[in-house]
Amino acid sequence: MTTMEQKRKATAERLGVPPELMPRHLAIIMDGNGRWAQRQGLPRYEGHGQGAKTAEMISLRCVDLGIESVTLYVFSVENWKRPQAEIDALMHIYSGYLVSIRRSLMENDVRFVHLGRMDGLPDTVRDALLGTSELTAGNSGMVLAMALNYGGRAEIVDATRAIAQSVQRGRLKVEDIDERCISDHLYTRGLPDPDLLIRTANELRVSNFLLWQISYSEFYVTDTLWPDFDQSSLEDALIAYARRDRRFGALSQGSSSRG
Repeated sequence: MTTMEQKRKATAERLGVPPELMPRHLAIIMDGNGRWAQRQGLPRYEGHGQGAKTAEMISLRCVDLGIESVTLYVFSVENWKRPQAEIDALMHIYSGYLVSIRRSLMENDVRFVHLGRMDGLPDTVRDALLGTSELTAGNSGMVLAMALNYGGRAEIVDATRAIAQSVQRGRLKVEDIDERCISDHLYTRGLPDPDLLIRTANELRVSNFLLWQISYSEFYVTDTLWPDFDQSSLEDALIAYARRDRRFGALSQGSSSRG
């Protein structure tokens, strides 16, 4: 049994759920940073700064819980429509965060990957993304994926273009294009699809996030604003997930064919 499996088993026993019902891949839409700041009487960028601290804390907690992959929705392609001052503050936070977490990533054997387009990002953010990815590339523990300058539709467009180019160059046959082929050309290639999608701040939409990958994911929505999301909040989500009946289109055990 690997160290990660041992952690998962210990977590399941502590939470009172079967180990096989622990999610392996969490995807999180971290919403409510701005609202948190406003409630504190602070400028919005302060909420994003606190949200970055929460992201690091939750990511490291997932390491302790034996979660195999965590994907954080940080900045969407639509977020460029926000006021320039807020975008500048966010990019400053991201570049600093990506450097500051390197030590903890290495200490916890976490591999960092970026999901999204590099085009359009400031040089400081691109350099930080590449540097952190390269530094942690040899780590074999949990995978931390950051969706930054990401859009689900853009991801599918980019995958389609790459597949078309491979066909055009004779590297791929049209009849070879199937679901596996498409998955292998997404930003998330090599990662399993999320088992559980968590969204904070009681927002009931997916916001162009992992549109292909969440086809069979369970959703968990909480009123908690992201900066207030803590270990207890995370464990509540894991327990709720373990109580779900994941059928993947089939009937649940004991159900009749008339349901």
